[in-house]
Amino acid sequence: AYDDALTRLRETAGLDAEQTSAIDVLTVRVAREENLIERFKSRNALLQNSFAYFGLFSDKLAASDDRPLVTAASALAAAMLRLTLDTSSVAARQVQDRLEELAQLPAPPAEADTVRALLTHGQMLHDLLPEIDTILKALVADSNNREQDRMLAVILKRQLAARASARRTRLLQYITSLLLLCGIIYFGSLLRKRAVALRRRAAFEHVIVDISMLFINSSNERIAADVETALHQLAGWIGADRAYFCCMVGATRHTYRWSREGVKFPQGWPERALSLAPQLDGGDDGMVYIPKVNASHPHDTMNMLAKADVSGWLCIMAAYGNRDGILGFDAVHGGALTYWSEVSLFRMAFDAIGNAIRRARLESEKERLQASLQQARRMETIGSFASGIAHNFNNIVGAILGHAEMADARVPPGSRSAANLAEIRRAGERARELVGQILSFGRRGEGRRERVCLKMLVDETRSLLAASLPSHVGFEVSDTAETAVVLGEPAQLQQVILNLCNNAAQAMKQPGRIELGIRTRDLPQQLAVGRSQIGPGSFTVISVADSGPGMDQATLERIFEPFFTTRPDGNGLGLATVREIVEQHGGAITVQSEPGAGTRFEVWLPSGEPDEPVSVQQGPDQALRGAGETVLVLDADRGRLLRYEEILAALGYEPVGFTAVAEAVAACRAARARFDAALVCHLPGGSSLDLAAALHGAAPMMPIVLAAPSTRELAMPSLGTSGITELVHHPLTSAELAGALARCLASSPARATLRRVAAVTR
Repeated sequence: AYDDALTRLRETAGLDAEQTSAIDVLTVRVAREENLIERFKSRNALLQNSFAYFGLFSDKLAASDDRPLVTAASALAAAMLRLTLDTSSVAARQVQDRLEELAQLPAPPAEADTVRALLTHGQMLHDLLPEIDTILKALVADSNNREQDRMLAVILKRQLAARASARRTRLLQYITSLLLLCGIIYFGSLLRKRAVALRRRAAFEHVIVDISMLFINSSNERIAADVETALHQLAGWIGADRAYFCCMVGATRHTYRWSREGVKFPQGWPERALSLAPQLDGGDDGMVYIPKVNASHPHDTMNMLAKADVSGWLCIMAAYGNRDGILGFDAVHGGALTYWSEVSLFRMAFDAIGNAIRRARLESEKERLQASLQQARRMETIGSFASGIAHNFNNIVGAILGHAEMADARVPPGSRSAANLAEIRRAGERARELVGQILSFGRRGEGRRERVCLKMLVDETRSLLAASLPSHVGFEVSDTAETAVVLGEPAQLQQVILNLCNNAAQAMKQPGRIELGIRTRDLPQQLAVGRSQIGPGSFTVISVADSGPGMDQATLERIFEPFFTTRPDGNGLGLATVREIVEQHGGAITVQSEPGAGTRFEVWLPSGEPDEPVSVQQGPDQALRGAGETVLVLDADRGRLLRYEEILAALGYEPVGFTAVAEAVAACRAARARFDAALVCHLPGGSSLDLAAALHGAAPMMPIVLAAPSTRELAMPSLGTSGITELVHHPLTSAELAGALARCLASSPARATLRRVAAVTR
């Protein structure tokens, strides 16, 4: 039962260290007492058995005839009796002495076994009696109830603590019940307030939807009235006396206002609010809310609001850090603005108004672009028509120039007729240039693109310019990026540089200089260049600057318009062609100029990969610089012959001129390998085909380039029999002549040899 009680105590939940310790003490006491009792029981059984035998054997020895033995046995019995009453060490020693005396007496054989048995049980009684007495004393000593009392005290303490805890729990539950009741009442009021706020929010959102629907059908003409209506509706929800919307659309500021009757806007307001709003902390959502305007010091920004008669202010700025637009509400008479919980919804209103204004602007821009598109389509139709006329007109001009050349041979030099023919030729040449410009401008097809090294292109263009620029205009390449590479058509890119440089030269009536430079730029983001947006990426910038008279702003705005020119002899297609080519290559062009300060053009072209093979001229229509090839030139006019020789020398060829056909044929027969090609110009009074045939007979392997004012009467079979491989227009132009010579010498073995020699000697 004791063990069961301890087990139940241990199984009780929530025991602390003190209770566990008291139970452990009781458990140890129970184990100790059980051990003492077991020892007592076992020793007491032995004791009872030994007492029985000790008395039996003592009685036997008392009846013995051996008096000493009887005396010793009686003394032992007496000592044993004293030991049962006194288990002290003295009494035990006396018993031990009697046992030893009995053991030393000689015993008759008949009593020897009895003596031994008496000694054995006497010795056992000598050992057991003190031990049992000690056990009994220990049991008596443990018979008190201190541990039980301690355990009871711990249990009572726990009961008292449990009762106190129960009282606290009941009090806490009571307080909790009161708090729950208060919470239910409080949250009930919040729910009711929230329901009211939700109904008001729904009504406000319905107003915003109405405003958005209002703007759906709003036009550019009605946008101002619609915005004012929206401001009126929004101001009523926040108790504002004035409302306004300011924004920047492009470079134009748009302001829309509404105010209550009797409330006016001070001068400069709300325009000043557009610059004031960014000075105040609008947070991440870009909203500034000031229920009551109070300036704390003279330099406080609140003073600007106070000067505008603003007592309460709400301002919604454009999101994402853009401060180019605000939606503002002013309280003038009412003091603080109301309903702050709904202020966040005004962001939706701001977006609705801003989107409507932007949409109206886009529709206006769309109408403008549609008008421009219609104009562009009309111009395209006119351009196609003009290109068709230009092809036919080109043959007419060629005929005029050819007949003028022939007539000039029959007119005395210096006569009035010669002067008239010269004017006819100059007019014809201008007409041919105009036709060429029209054809170039109308040629919108995109040819084969390749990687072009601009440094090589500039070096080649320099030689072409050397023969065409006026003597009073200097040309200089200031800085050239060695690795500048672009993807494009070399002939078109060369035309860009030629047009810009020629345009600059024609603008300079006084001695001056044209400076060309090439550099590379890396754009991390988009950049506005001229009318285009380029980037990000790597770009090559070609700059052409001159020291001419410059241009005013009105001229700058129109220089790229087709057929616009400020020169009496200009056609207005040079710069238009330049911009057309640049934009077709994915680039952009810009110009900087001031009267008296010169002009600077910059052409931005997307860069190619510099580590890949590049070429300047690979196609058959591209101009190549010569490598010292010898070209025979045949022209009856000495002055014109010298000019053509200068052009060939500038292109890198070795010209040898002749004015007589017989001299040219004799030179070819004398050394057939001397000339790499021949240029036969128009000779008045004779057949150009016959002249070419005579040269072909003298040097059959020599390619011949024929310059004729018109090809209308030339047939292909006759060209082949005369040895003519290329045709160019007469009068000659550097670009056309260079291309013709490059094509006719492309397969010549002599040309390849000269190229190798030139490469070794450089």
